Amino acid sequence: MLEVQTTDAGLKIFPPFSLARLLKTVFDPEIGEKVCILIDLDDPQQFKDFAFLEDSSLTIQHHAYENFYLGFKNGVAEEIGLTGGEMYAYKRTGGSNLDLPEECYDVEGNQLNFEEDIYKPYDLVLCISTESATAPLTASAKKIGFRGATMHGMNDIILRSGLAVDYNEVSVQTEKLRLSMTKADAAEIDFTFDGDTYTLKLILDQQEAQKSHGLCLGKDPDIANLPAGEVYYVPAGAEGQFPMLYSDGTIGIMNVSKGRIQEAELLKGDQATIDAHNAKMVRDPVTGEIGELGFGTQVLPVSGRDIQDEKILGTVHVATGRSDHLGGHLTPDLFEEAQNATHDDILFAPHKTPQINVPEVRVHRDGETLVVIENFQPSAYLQAALAN
Repeated sequence: MLEVQTTDAGLKIFPPFSLARLLKTVFDPEIGEKVCILIDLDDPQQFKDFAFLEDSSLTIQHHAYENFYLGFKNGVAEEIGLTGGEMYAYKRTGGSNLDLPEECYDVEGNQLNFEEDIYKPYDLVLCISTESATAPLTASAKKIGFRGATMHGMNDIILRSGLAVDYNEVSVQTEKLRLSMTKADAAEIDFTFDGDTYTLKLILDQQEAQKSHGLCLGKDPDIANLPAGEVYYVPAGAEGQFPMLYSDGTIGIMNVSKGRIQEAELLKGDQATIDAHNAKMVRDPVTGEIGELGFGTQVLPVSGRDIQDEKILGTVHVATGRSDHLGGHLTPDLFEEAQNATHDDILFAPHKTPQINVPEVRVHRDGETLVVIENFQPSAYLQAALAN
């Protein structure tokens, strides 16, 4: 087990990133298992002869090359008994968890078929991409029988923290929190914005809470989403309202009923942004479906990437759209337009939504109301669960 150290100010100190340690912990691979790395590029022809390395703006892909591909080439594969270590590229999808193209490319510029040339020959597939590929890779893994991990949005902070942790420890902590919230009837999130309070109620129907804990052990096909550390549900329904921050800074109020956002209204910013969102939901109503409720379980630094920041203890997120990779029913074929079949996390955290506070999150279970988050801090109830 890794020693977790803190500074005098209580800040967590992480050990240096180790590719060998990460893969051994996450997969416990058998000797001889074959591994590969995937990256995405707007123009996959940039992958030929690693020409993309000349573009300094492709920081995610540079991390994949420097920390994973070169790691394998410099002996990490042999150190933990793996074979392979090849790298491939595919055309960027442009949306979170959209299906991947059928073709990808090798470093010589040859066009390959994902299923025949990647999924079937390789035992472990590592995808380091711009947008998340967890949903499509999970579907393919279960169909064909490989394991893997998605690590989209990788940056220096994630490498030094979220990918440097001991996932055995993360799994233990996440399980404690999962048990403290599982089989709930419902959850309620209070939001405040500009002096007004809104509440979103999510119907959970006493379902078993799930966890993203970073371990992908055994032979069962599965995909780990890293960094991990999350307790989550696929809601059976949702009612109420919640404010949402759009990428252009606009804030709207989402009016939710029958499990979906039915309409957005402007609170601050650009009415055109709200109009575009409403038009999309009219054309393709399932894009507004609430497909996830998630709680972070780790003590991590803010990375500026939601993939890590939603795993921070005290944060909460909901997601709209595709949910099949989480055990939900919403698959890509149920969308009117293929490009809309995304899974989009909506994170609430002090750094991400400074104008929107979450004064309280409550879970209703066995006739009790359990406060789990207060002002983006774990409640006394969750702190007691972690201490056990």
